[in-house]
Amino acid sequence: MKRRTITAALAAGAALAALPAWAQDTIKVGVIAPFSGPFADYGKQMQGGIKAWMASHGDRIAGRKIEVIYKDTTGPSPDIAKRLAQELVVRDKVDFLAGFGLTPEALAVAPLAQQAKKPMIVMNAATSVITTKSDYIARVSMTLPQVSAPMGDWAVKNKVNRVVTLVADYGPGIDAEKAFSERLQKNGGKVVEAIRVPLRNPEFAPFIQRIKDARPDAVFVFVPAGEQSIAFMKGYRERGLQDAGIRVIATGDLTDDHVLPTMGDATLGVITTFHYSAAHKSPANDAFLKSFAAANPGGGRPNFMAVAAYDGMNAIYQVSQKLGGRIDGDKAMAVLKGLRLDSPRGPLTIDPATRDVVQTVYVRKVENVGGQPYNVEFDQFANQKDPGK
Repeated sequence: MKRRTITAALAAGAALAALPAWAQDTIKVGVIAPFSGPFADYGKQMQGGIKAWMASHGDRIAGRKIEVIYKDTTGPSPDIAKRLAQELVVRDKVDFLAGFGLTPEALAVAPLAQQAKKPMIVMNAATSVITTKSDYIARVSMTLPQVSAPMGDWAVKNKVNRVVTLVADYGPGIDAEKAFSERLQKNGGKVVEAIRVPLRNPEFAPFIQRIKDARPDAVFVFVPAGEQSIAFMKGYRERGLQDAGIRVIATGDLTDDHVLPTMGDATLGVITTFHYSAAHKSPANDAFLKSFAAANPGGGRPNFMAVAAYDGMNAIYQVSQKLGGRIDGDKAMAVLKGLRLDSPRGPLTIDPATRDVVQTVYVRKVENVGGQPYNVEFDQFANQKDPGK
């Protein structure tokens, strides 16, 4: 009965979605993300990026008002994300679904986006497979293989040959481990040991001791940005890995711009490959940083999730403008395929074949800039796609 009820509700929602969008006075964007719980910063950063875009570009496009409706998953909570998406489609009659800080939540909503024909703009969730789960998904953030594989190239070229990997044991972490390891080994390097840690509340101490005992040249790390990155770097310092000459190489989640000031000097010298740094030098990033600060007083330094949300709103505005405010799922996806954005991170394109982002991946080193740690870019890999697609 429950399955039939949900199907009926979605069918009703799809019928409502088929009504002329231009009959409404607003274009509604439903943002699904964690705004409370252990991953609350994900939602807050996305909200900050959305506010920054709307503060500098207004809340109207194609003659219609943009209304953003925020829904808190408390994440990672796929069942809650699915229920919230159903409410947004059926009750709120949104034109776009957006947000998705965590992979399990994006995967839970994908079938609903497919059935209701709602464009779904992924602003963070980074498991490679996500865009294959619905024809109505476009991603403006990244994939973990996209930012991990280049590190396998950089490491061997810089005499980092023996590596322990440590990743969170869920989709993005497994993707990062696989992409990095395959590229490292292709270049002649060796994975000494592969460690996976629980997604929720991992205790890093025993894993860090295993790394120290293995005596690699470096440890390659992917853990969710925020509390876990702080905890790992604290353990790295306290257990003497730095003194033992074991370097840290990672995806940029580890040195997340928003928490980097809190982590302090412990992160100096960490090398990461990633698609955005608050220290990126460009007029577009200068404008973004200024707008973010004005729209989010006391909000701290924006990170890659804020940028992806900012770019996601750019994409939504462009689609809305090109469709004259008349949002149709299939026509919206036709606009999104091949869409180019001048992002604060640099130019990016939505691949028309995969609906995934193509962008520059930068090699960065944490350095002291004006008394604060920043991810300073010193090399790059241009036009990176997800290597598995």
